[in-house]
Amino acid sequence: MKLVIQRVKEASVSVNGEIIGKIAKGMVVLIGVGKDDLAKDADYLADKIGQLRIFEDALGKMNLCASEVGAEFLVVSQFTLLGACLKGRRPSFDAAADPAKAEELYEYFVQKLRAQNFKVETGRFKAMMDVSLVNDGPVTFILDSKND
Repeated sequence: MKLVIQRVKEASVSVNGEIIGKIAKGMVVLIGVGKDDLAKDADYLADKIGQLRIFEDALGKMNLCASEVGAEFLVVSQFTLLGACLKGRRPSFDAAADPAKAEELYEYFVQKLRAQNFKVETGRFKAMMDVSLVNDGPVTFILDSKND
């Protein structure tokens, strides 16, 4: 399972011009589910980002985690994170999970964050979405449950 997380001042996601998810200060989480991913991958990453110290303290140091600053999460499914671009000019998505499995683990990941008492907004699985955000920093990290 791969994540791209961005610390944001605010963010939203819309489908067909309608905002379906919106957060204030927090993280946008783009999530890609691989065909070999399991619930333990989602557990690991949900716990990791909930405790990741990427928010600034009074001295401007990244010392605070999401719960310490009241951060919110906007979680958006993005299978293209599993795209391999090593050969040719067209990405291969062979490593991506089938849609049913990907949606199940996506929803499971969202529930794991909510179980940590975070406000979590989401996109719409398999929909064409427009994601808007004000990146704070910018601060962006890539996490992979198989390599972290």
